[in-house]
Amino acid sequence: MAAVFLAIAFGGFTPTYWRPVLSGTFHRPAIVHIHGFVLFSWCLFYFAQTLLAARGRTPDHRSWGLAGIALFSVMICTILASQVAVLNLYAQLGYGDAAKRFAAVSLTALPLFIAVFVLAIVMARRPEVHKRLMILLMALLMQPAIARVFVALLAPPGAAAEGPPPPPFVAIPPGLVADLLLVVALVHDWRTRGRPHPVYAYGLPLAILNQVAMVPIAGSATWMTLMDGYTKLFG
Repeated sequence: MAAVFLAIAFGGFTPTYWRPVLSGTFHRPAIVHIHGFVLFSWCLFYFAQTLLAARGRTPDHRSWGLAGIALFSVMICTILASQVAVLNLYAQLGYGDAAKRFAAVSLTALPLFIAVFVLAIVMARRPEVHKRLMILLMALLMQPAIARVFVALLAPPGAAAEGPPPPPFVAIPPGLVADLLLVVALVHDWRTRGRPHPVYAYGLPLAILNQVAMVPIAGSATWMTLMDGYTKLFG
């Protein structure tokens, strides 16, 4: 699973990030690149931590876990900072309201990311729970990479990169594809344990609920008011 996550994270962003960066056609604020670097570093870190655990190097795995807490914290900060930069960019292009609605795709998922990670740290002494919580977290984090594949395959030819953000509901299909990673883990547990682990039994419905509830939240006046305050506070 760790190798699959790594492949999705890097492969999913190839058409919309890595290729444009290498060709010199990707123009976004510097914080977007910093966010990308931190997020890819997190995926590499998770893969390395999984290798340590798989090879029985549990003390090393736990020692590096402290660095993981710091890296995850920085990653959350870069999500917030890069979102402000993107909102400001779209506002300058005249798409401020559309950008604020689409920001719900990332920002409404943050509380779930943080809750799952904190719970995983709390359960660090219970490996069977801890590793499943981390798989749940990684599956949730795969949605943006999978969404980029949808963009590359389904965007109309010649679509302008500086066009308005899409409506939030377009994030639901990539989210459901990311959820299939949890279905694989759940089925594996069912076959090996005789029943799904509670982490997946509760985590999968929560993930789907978060993805679906994001759409009405994004379209609400309350959300737009929150985004106005968010951009004023951090912008």
